[in-house]
Amino acid sequence: MTIVYVLVLALTIFANAFEGVAGLVGAAFMKQNAEQVGVPFSWLPILGLLKGAGAVGLLFGLVGVRALGIAAAIGLVLFFVGALIAHVRARVFHNIAFPAAFEAFAIASLVLLITH
Repeated sequence: MTIVYVLVLALTIFANAFEGVAGLVGAAFMKQNAEQVGVPFSWLPILGLLKGAGAVGLLFGLVGVRALGIAAAIGLVLFFVGALIAHVRARVFHNIAFPAAFEAFAIASLVLLITH
């Protein structure tokens, strides 16, 4: 394993695990963002579970269950495409860098898992 491979996957895992927990507990910043982009608060736990599942799947990919890691990375890529669409539809651009960064890390993780 290369340092870049481990670092990118570890950062993606950590960031999505953090966001997943924040969604599950209904953190204030998650509620504020959901309100701005028009996502019902009732969706936050489900979205948190999806991010958490993605993080767990990437962890399995990091430790050698490559197919599960690839599936998780694809799921996260699709998840953050949806997040970006929600931001654009709601014309919320002041914080679009966050889902864009998560999308970039998900794509990078997917590429690394496929090519490694």
